[in-house]
Amino acid sequence: MTVIGFLSVAPVVEGSMSEEVAKAVAALDDFDVGYETTPMGTVIEADDSAELFAAAGAAHEAVDGDRVSTFLKVDDKRTVDQAASEKVDAVEEHLGREARRERTE
Repeated sequence: MTVIGFLSVAPVVEGSMSEEVAKAVAALDDFDVGYETTPMGTVIEADDSAELFAAAGAAHEAVDGDRVSTFLKVDDKRTVDQAASEKVDAVEEHLGREARRERTE
């Protein structure tokens, strides 16, 4: 089984959050998860929900600040083993192209 999560961890601060977000992403390396960071959050893949929640909790705790906002969305398909990339592939198959496009000015 593969559990997929979308994690966003952010300190409530003015200015750039990138240094603190980097700490959250680095914390994931201590767990048996795969991940991909995007501009709005990090997609995490784990074999089970316990590992996913442990990794997400560590990412939350890694961020310094008086207030930290964390969002975790979980897709736990219990009868199918499907990687996050396969979910994107399925959408692209219906689109007939990649599911991305560069913004034009």
